[in-house]
Amino acid sequence: MNTITEDEALNRVAAYCSAAEHCRAEVSEKLQKWGIAYEAIERILARLEAEKYIDDERYCRAFINDKYRFAKWGKMKIGQGLYMKKIPSDVAWRYLNEIDQEEYLAILRDLLASKRKSVRGKDEYELNGKLIRFAMSRGFEMKDIKCCIEVSEEEACAD
Repeated sequence: MNTITEDEALNRVAAYCSAAEHCRAEVSEKLQKWGIAYEAIERILARLEAEKYIDDERYCRAFINDKYRFAKWGKMKIGQGLYMKKIPSDVAWRYLNEIDQEEYLAILRDLLASKRKSVRGKDEYELNGKLIRFAMSRGFEMKDIKCCIEVSEEEACAD
């Protein structure tokens, strides 16, 4: 087992953070896997934060943007993902609430429209039930799903 010095670890995680956005929890986990002492991990993390290699708020904005634009996740699933990355919920929800509602609903509408083509149901009610479950599994909230599913009463989306 080759041991890694604190300086080597700092240089390696600085390069890791330069390549892509990472949060404090991810970097800490990586350092723990390398067998770095907890006191050294704290010193390394403090230095990385001071030098702006890691910034949980910047990470949070990037994570939210990627997940809702590219992975087409809803706010609930993104919030859960950020919780798993140990991002404080007040930070996560501050940025989640900044998502442009029109763009967010447009993504959900497109997702539902493409899913509608591949889902079968014996009637509109069953079909909508399947679409609702699909959208909820993607982390969208019921109020947003109802707004985007073409219901016979044509409910308007008022937010």
